[in-house]
Amino acid sequence: MFSREERMKAVELYIKFNKNQTAVCRKLGYPKQPRTVKIWYGDYQKELETGVLWNRRKKESKYSKEQKEVAVKHFLEHGRNITKTVRELGYPSRELLRGWCEELSPWTRQKYIGGIQYPSEYKQEAVIDLYARTGSAREVADDYGVSRETLYKWKDSLFGKELPVPMRRNKKDNLPDDKKALLSEIDSLKKDVKKLQMEKAILEGAAEIIKKDQGVSPKKLTNKEKTVLIDALRNEYPLDELMKTLKIAKSSYFYHRKVLLLPDKYEDHRAHIIQIFAENKSCYGYRRINAVLRRKNIILSEKVVRKLMAETGLVASQRKKKKYSSYKGENQYSSDNLLKRNFQADAPNEKWLTDITEFGIPAGKIYLSPVVDCFDGLLPSWTISTSPDADAVNSMLDSALELLKPGEKPIIHTDRGFHYRLPGWISRLEEKGLRHSMSDKGCPPDNAACEGLFGRIKNEMFYDRVWAGVSIEEFIRILNEYLNWYNERRIKMSLGAMSPLEYRNSLGMAV
Repeated sequence: MFSREERMKAVELYIKFNKNQTAVCRKLGYPKQPRTVKIWYGDYQKELETGVLWNRRKKESKYSKEQKEVAVKHFLEHGRNITKTVRELGYPSRELLRGWCEELSPWTRQKYIGGIQYPSEYKQEAVIDLYARTGSAREVADDYGVSRETLYKWKDSLFGKELPVPMRRNKKDNLPDDKKALLSEIDSLKKDVKKLQMEKAILEGAAEIIKKDQGVSPKKLTNKEKTVLIDALRNEYPLDELMKTLKIAKSSYFYHRKVLLLPDKYEDHRAHIIQIFAENKSCYGYRRINAVLRRKNIILSEKVVRKLMAETGLVASQRKKKKYSSYKGENQYSSDNLLKRNFQADAPNEKWLTDITEFGIPAGKIYLSPVVDCFDGLLPSWTISTSPDADAVNSMLDSALELLKPGEKPIIHTDRGFHYRLPGWISRLEEKGLRHSMSDKGCPPDNAACEGLFGRIKNEMFYDRVWAGVSIEEFIRILNEYLNWYNERRIKMSLGAMSPLEYRNSLGMAV
């Protein structure tokens, strides 16, 4: 098949390329199998050893030179399909025809060098045969004179990687004889894959761009949200298909797109809301912030304030739920529950509540014991200490009793803690003629107003903050500063958006 000169040229290059047979095939474009070069080199070595001329006799072919030329010409002029050529001519075998093509056609030799520009129609026909094959993909690749990898690259470039190649089909399968019908079927599958990709991108965009739950139905999105999604995806998918999938009219899309491009009319209001939120220890919700805005003659609805806070990520601290505890305490001195969860008072110093709460920081534990006036939530007195002992509650009570005017004798409500059963506490109440009310056993809701105060304090100034490196003295200063702010500046919606002290001043009550 190859002349002596061709084989000698291959052997010389084999020696020059340090016995790299693949490099020889790339350089010359022949032989088909790189191992053939190694065989030629072995024959050459035998020639040097024996002195016998290296010139193999070619096996006589049963086909004439004219038959070879006719077969190769038919192959080149009729789609270059080896299987079809053999079927139409009735000779020779596919393997033999490949050898004739390598021998007589320069095109078949160049395929090993690379850089050949195959016509798009040729690639398309090869891929169609790949989808309609009854044998292996390698046989189809051999028929078209390319590698299996090249055939699949053509498939990816024409129809995308998402469109899978089916397994080989049996001859009994009903396959369309018309290649146009098969190509139409492939195009339809390609469109389906593209549509599924677009729907997936819409769902992912709804979760990432407009912060919707995963799996949300596009039908439940507002037209404004749909417009935002379309703007984010229109560089990847056609605008008409996006609008059709999201079911939004063209006029609605361009209307909302125009609105989105307009300047933000709430830009200044956002700045005011952020400032108010920061000045008040990040504790105010939309109602309190709206009340402060009205003080500044900025009139907005509560819905708008709530919307702007959500857009800017301003979230007030919320009370954390704890498991209910049914601990019943000790069976010692006790008083009846006089309040019975009625924490309403018509005047100051009618009903007082007290309890002790703990703050744990890396530097140690701090305990707060305040008095709460049920009239407006004012804190008449409090003590902050490092030990929850009787001295803390007694000194707090002494300080509060000094604020009472003649004739004022509030009911003091506590839980069943041991501090409120000791002789020092009881004697102080009896001396002033005050009545003592205690919660029922194992029933914290009986002192809910005071427990609520503790939760509010911890949510607003303690939780979600890092206290590492803060000393006990520094924490006591911070807590004391907060309690003063609570009395003097922190507004309550139940008091007409005023702080407890502002509320009493508005009523003409001296504190």
